[in-house]
Order: sequence, then C-alpha cells, then structure tokens
Amino acid sequence: MPPISMTRSPGRRLARAAWLACATALVFELCAAPAHASEGVHSDPVSQVALMLAVLLIAAKIGGDLATRVGQPAVLGELLAGVLLGNLDLLGFGGLEAIATDPMIDMVARLGVIILLFEVGLESTVNQMLKVGLSAFLVAVVGVVVPSLLGWLAARWLVPDASPYAHVFVGATLCATSVGITARVFQDLNVSSTTEARIVLGAAVIDDVLGLVVLAVVAGVIAAADRGTTLSFLDIFVTIAKAAGFLFGALAIGSRIAPHLFRLASRLKARGVLLAVSLAFCFLLSWAAGAIGLAPIVGAFAAGLVLEHVHYRDFADRGEHELEELIRPISAFLVPVFFMVMGMRTDLSAFVQPGVLGLAVTLTVVAIVGKQACGLAVVERGIDRLSVGIGMVPRGEVGLIFANLGLSLKIAGKAIVDSATYSAIVAMVVVTTLITPPALRLSLKRAKRTATG
Repeated sequence: MPPISMTRSPGRRLARAAWLACATALVFELCAAPAHASEGVHSDPVSQVALMLAVLLIAAKIGGDLATRVGQPAVLGELLAGVLLGNLDLLGFGGLEAIATDPMIDMVARLGVIILLFEVGLESTVNQMLKVGLSAFLVAVVGVVVPSLLGWLAARWLVPDASPYAHVFVGATLCATSVGITARVFQDLNVSSTTEARIVLGAAVIDDVLGLVVLAVVAGVIAAADRGTTLSFLDIFVTIAKAAGFLFGALAIGSRIAPHLFRLASRLKARGVLLAVSLAFCFLLSWAAGAIGLAPIVGAFAAGLVLEHVHYRDFADRGEHELEELIRPISAFLVPVFFMVMGMRTDLSAFVQPGVLGLAVTLTVVAIVGKQACGLAVVERGIDRLSVGIGMVPRGEVGLIFANLGLSLKIAGKAIVDSATYSAIVAMVVVTTLITPPALRLSLKRAKRTATG
C-alpha cells in the first residue's frame, strides 16, 4: 500500500486560499455595519480603518501568493484580488464598497504610490541612466511616442463622445513601462547581463522619466481646462521645462547635498536614523514637486535616483542594514494597499456596457504593438529586437498610477476618465503584465537557439 502523502495538492491549496478569501470578505461584511449604531455610543474611527487595512493586506498576500505559484509577479495577484473584492456585490456580497472610496484608505494608498516610486528610483542610479547608451534612449523615446499616439487614436475612434482631454490622457496611460516586472524575468533567466537586458532596463528607466514628464504636461493641460483656460505652446514648453528642470535640478543639487546630509545624520545615535532621513528626503522632494505643480511621485522618483549607497556608507560601517532592506517592510505594507484599491475601483459590470470590452481589447493590442516598435530603434547589430520590444510591453504599477490619476483629474467637477474607461485601462494593464513573462522567456530562448545554431 503506497504511503499517504501529507503534501497538499495545488488544487487543495487553491481551494483553501479561495475559502480564506471568502471568509475574510464575510467577516468584513459582518463587521461593516458600525457596531456603534446605537445613539450615544462612541467609537474610535481608526477601528474601522484598521479593519479595512486588515482585509486589504490579507487579500493582497493571498493574491500575491497565488500569482507567484503560477509564475506571475505578485503585483498581478494583488491587483486581481482587489478586482475580486471590489466586485463581490455582483455575487450578492455587500459591505466592501466603502473601502475603495474611504478617504483614509485613499491616503494610505497615495503614500504607497510615493514609496513605490521611491523604491523604483532606488533600483537605478544617475550613472546607470547616463551609461545606457543611444539605443536605450531611442527605445525609450519610441516607446513613449508610438503607444501614446496609437492610444489617442484608439480613444478617439472608440470613445468619440469623450472629451479631447480624455483621449489624450488614455494615450498617455500607454506610454509607461514597468521596469520591475521585466527585471524580474531577466533575473529568473540569468540573462540580466546580456545586451538586450541592459537596453531594455536602461530604456525602461528613461521611459519612466519621460512618462512622468508626459504626465506633468497632460495634468497641466487638464488643470488649465478646468480653470476655463487653455495652455499655449509656450505654456506647454514651460510645463515640460519645469518637469525636466525639476528632475535634473533635483538630481544635480540632491547629489551634492545628500552626501553631506547623511554624513551629518550618521552622527546621531538614535535608532532608525537612516530610514527616517531617507523618508524625509523622499517626502521633501515629493512636496517640492507638488509645490511647483508636478505630481508628488515625480519628486519621490527623483529622491530614489539621487540616493546611492556611497551617500550613506557611514551607516553601513556601523552595521546598519542597506536602505533598500529598511524600506522593504514599509513597502510591503503600503504598496499592496495601493494595488488593492486600484483593483477595487475596477467595475467589472462596466464591461457589459456597449463598447467597453472592445475598448479594453483595442487598448491591449495597441499597447503591445506600440512597444514592438521599440525594437526598431536599436542601433547595435546582432540584437534580438523582438525580445527588446516584448521586454517593454508590461505596464504594471506605472500604468495603474497613470490610470488612477485620471480619476482624480477633473474638468467642471467631472473626472477626466469615467469608470468604464478606467476599467478598460486596468484590463490592458493586467493583460500586458500577464503575457510578458512567458512571452519574454520564449523569445529569449528562441534568440539563444538561433545564436548557438
């Protein structure tokens, strides 16, 4: 008689995870009705926020675990978990709708975006950006211009009744590339040192910078329209110069100030000085970006780019952890909240509306085709251009940041992006994030066989 295996099958693990997710949702539904319904009973408002955060974090980790088990990035699982919780009312469960619109949860999610862009900046350095070469720069430029143009045309064609600003914004959401997802695939395949990988990762970093500049311009145009004015070409040039000037100014000035700042901070004997000073630096640049009319995430990204290991090596000499390690627990708390909230704001019922599904499919196709044009911009010979184009496809967290901004930018009190268009954009982000890892693996293996054969 064969021994009884004590290992749970993947099907049982999936069923158990699904049961836990439903149980969590049920607990929240039971608790969603305020326990202080009786008059005169006082309840601390933070208790309800704590419950919401508990539900979001548990669901995010379950979703992330399931995605990782099937070879997908955890961020995709977190996003899909949010979509599930946000649409449980379609299955007869209620009480979760308040999470997506709760102002305190929204603020936590916004902090998560700042920390996320700070982390993305920390993963790269100014020197890396300067050394990526001509191909990476051209790939990034093409990867911003072509998808944005195609997205604008698609929006004009499929959503003709929307404002011209909505068409431009939809196009802008297609320009970004998620450097984290592509980098993870290169690491898993042990090809991070190849020329294709260096071009894609370098281009993705520049792509993020250009995308933030585009975001600043589009947001400026929409803000002017909300005031009843228009931006002239001079105003647009000033907006671009402001965004570029802030980025390069922050990098230049910050690179000079950061070493002195952290050298002084290293003299403090209190615990957690490196983390506190780094976050303060990030928040200060985020505030500065907002003060001149840019998105705070621009400042957070610049802060991450500025800070390098050499700036805080005095802390390492006394045995403290690397800054990336110190940020990771905070990121593990705040960033999943952002992805969960973004998912919960996706209305699946919107896809039954005429044209929404078609818009989602078209945007996905345009997003993929637009990035394939990147491969044509590679100037070196012997490079697998298909792999370069596929590596630039995933929109991931950056695309969600853009999409979320469309819900907050308003003209005459109306969001520039409605729920249906937002849901179509999220679908595009999910699909491009989902298909990139297996497609890139196949393309790189094909290129390797071709090179060796």
